[in-house]
Amino acid sequence: MATARGNDLAQHIRRITDVALEPHQYLLPICGYEKLPLVPLEIAIEELVEFLPNVQSFAYVAKQRCEEPADGLTQDESAAIMLYSMGWEPIDERLYFVLNQTLRSPDRRKMNPWLLYLRLFLSGLFRLPSVSRTVYRGVKLNLSKSYSMEKTIVWWGFSSCTTSLNVLQ
Repeated sequence: MATARGNDLAQHIRRITDVALEPHQYLLPICGYEKLPLVPLEIAIEELVEFLPNVQSFAYVAKQRCEEPADGLTQDESAAIMLYSMGWEPIDERLYFVLNQTLRSPDRRKMNPWLLYLRLFLSGLFRLPSVSRTVYRGVKLNLSKSYSMEKTIVWWGFSSCTTSLNVLQ
C-alpha cells in the first residue's frame, strides 16, 4: 500500500527527472507577460480552467495557506508559487505539468492563457531571496551527447531541483 510520504517522494522524483523532455532547439521568447498588471490569483488562473478543471479549488487552498507569506511576498504571489508546486490527480492536469509542457512547446500561442499566471508567479519568484548552494537535477538517461560544453542551453520548463543527492539515489 502506498503511503502519502511515498507518493510525495515519487512526485518529487518525477519533477526533478523531467529534463529529458526539454526541446533541443531554440524557441521563440515569451513576450508581453512582463507588461501585464499583477492581478489576484483567482483572476490569473481564469483562463486555465478550460484545461485544468480543478485549478480553482487548489488555488483557493493555496491562498488560504498563504495568508501570512514570508519573504515580503504578497498573498497572491506566495499562493501562485504554492499552486505551482501542488500535486493532484491526474498528473497530466497538474499545473506544473501542463505549464512546463506548454513552455516547451514551439507554438507560443499556447502560452496566451498562461500569461497572467506567469506574471504573478515570476513576480513572486524574483522577489524571493537568492541562495547560493549546489543543487542536483536527476535523469535516468545519458544526456552527455545532447549537451555540449561550448553551447548555451535554454531549458524552457521550470526546473525542480534538490539539494540532497540522496533523493536521486
